[in-house]
Amino acid sequence: MQTDNNIILTHEQIQHKIKRIAYQIYETNVDEKELVIAGIAENGFIFAKRLKETLENISNIKVILCEVTMDKKSPNKTIQTSIEPEEYKNKPIILADDVLNSGTALIYGVKHFLNVPLTRFKTAVLVNRNHKKYPIKADFKGISLSTSLHEHVEVKFGTQDLAILK
Repeated sequence: MQTDNNIILTHEQIQHKIKRIAYQIYETNVDEKELVIAGIAENGFIFAKRLKETLENISNIKVILCEVTMDKKSPNKTIQTSIEPEEYKNKPIILADDVLNSGTALIYGVKHFLNVPLTRFKTAVLVNRNHKKYPIKADFKGISLSTSLHEHVEVKFGTQDLAILK
């Protein structure tokens, strides 16, 4: 079945959502000196970088950026992070991804980080599709969509960010 591409978030709307999520993260972590934003490789990591930049502009919290690399088709395989566990031990972590679809990437990402004691663990997504097969939720979300299973949400980060429903 062919569907038309529908823009669900424009560049300006994405910027606004990122700023709002950054403020929510700041409010949740206002007493923290440091926090880690771990972005799931590719778009989740770009989203995490944008959150880091915004948080550093609105707060005095030192934000440590971490890239989480996994095979989304086989998440049981090794998950790697760009920083060592000692760097996020006893700190709050925000696990970020662009789209929460089935919850597979987030649940396996959470599982990876739970091997180390943390002060707080939250998740952030730009688009929440509400098709979860795992009991995971987005603590911070830009937009929630009720879509059909055959539809696909694609976030394009660049000079003109877009979120498209295909």
